[in-house]
Amino acid sequence: MNGLIIRWLTLTAAIIVASYMIDGIRVSGVFSAIFAAAALGIFNAFLRPIALILTLPVNILSLGLFTFVINAVMLKLASAIIPGFDVYGFWASVWGAFLISIISWLLNSFIGKRGTVEYIDLKHKGGNRWE
Repeated sequence: MNGLIIRWLTLTAAIIVASYMIDGIRVSGVFSAIFAAAALGIFNAFLRPIALILTLPVNILSLGLFTFVINAVMLKLASAIIPGFDVYGFWASVWGAFLISIISWLLNSFIGKRGTVEYIDLKHKGGNRWE
């Protein structure tokens, strides 16, 4: 359960950062960002796999770049149902989805399965050898 809450908060942080960096994304408050993260997580869990399967030929032809469009559609869907979270325009949605994905991936790479911070502790064994 801790892992779910931590990942939810990292997605919330990614949405807030994206709203500061991209002009077409506006978040009116922290609660709007929290609900937007919840909606985006639900859409990514249930609708995104269906969308990926339905658009598989286009995705193959575009060498996977159409996945960015699917992510942008999920972001626009979240903005359509969450008051206080607005995404204006297609390109703002595409860049916002890309930025949210990168930030969320970066933050979640430090989170383990149980919701704890994980890191690799390397010790120098001499020369170019680390263990």
